Amino acid sequence: MKNHRTEVGIALAMLSGLYGASALAQNTPEPVEGHLIAAKNAAGFDFTGTLARLCIAPPMVTAVRDAAPGPAPARDTWFTEPAKVFDNLYFVGSKIHNAWALTTTEGIIVIDTLFTYNSEEEIIGGLKKLGLDPAAVKYVIISHAHGDHVGGAKLMQDRFGSHIVMGAPDWDSIEKSVNGYPQGKPKRDIVADDGQKITLGDTAVTMVTTPGHTPGTLSMLFTVKDNGKPIQVAYSGGTAFNFPSTVPNFETYIKSQSKMAAAAAGANATILMSNHTEFDSAIPKIKMLALRKPGEPHTFDIGKEAVARYFTVTGECAQAARVKLMQTGK
Repeated sequence: MKNHRTEVGIALAMLSGLYGASALAQNTPEPVEGHLIAAKNAAGFDFTGTLARLCIAPPMVTAVRDAAPGPAPARDTWFTEPAKVFDNLYFVGSKIHNAWALTTTEGIIVIDTLFTYNSEEEIIGGLKKLGLDPAAVKYVIISHAHGDHVGGAKLMQDRFGSHIVMGAPDWDSIEKSVNGYPQGKPKRDIVADDGQKITLGDTAVTMVTTPGHTPGTLSMLFTVKDNGKPIQVAYSGGTAFNFPSTVPNFETYIKSQSKMAAAAAGANATILMSNHTEFDSAIPKIKMLALRKPGEPHTFDIGKEAVARYFTVTGECAQAARVKLMQTGK
């Protein structure tokens, strides 16, 4: 807890320096400052990682490169043990990237598949460690077609016959890529539509198209169970501003954040998950779960109000970036 509070303090101190004392004291702040303040207030102590990534000097991106993946980093930089997090949801991700196994009465749905270099050990190996059969994975839902989330899709498709679900524009980007998949590409399979349900046994995952992070980004709504109690999850499919930095692209992103916020509220979601651990604090929450006492709330169950604040952070940081671009005439 001490380390977490230290990180929070550093993030808030950086943001205070970014805004400036005079800006915080203004009754009618300038548009950019107003959005930054709104994002900081919404983040509180829950979403400091998201706030720091999106509001503190987000990168200026001129184009999306079709680059070949680099060499695999050292194992100790990414490996972490799998964990049972809910009655029907298991963590099979890495220190930096989330991947989840949602169990049903007729098999498993995997959400996101990490990199090519670590999906074998973290996902397939993780499932086995948890007593789950990788051959039972019937569907793999990919939030977006970046290498850190789609890396294991071909493996799951080829070895276990898992159906791969992805947004149409992201299937297109995979097929057009020349350099991005030196070990081969997953074959186009299920193309997700807005509102589509991927149903397996007693479980359904609802797709929410949220273009922005990539043109085909998918967010999701589904139910987990905590000692038999159903709880609703909002899974944000893409967060960082690594798309080309243009006003129209930020406007698309902002609309998607608002859309997902409304979808989460409509589903009464009280859990916020993302595909990067820095955005939803998955790793510390899993560690704290081991210390949970009977009667205490689940560490991932943060409440509807906090879930709504997440999308306020992402939307307001994007608004600030959009206004900056408009001011510079880009």
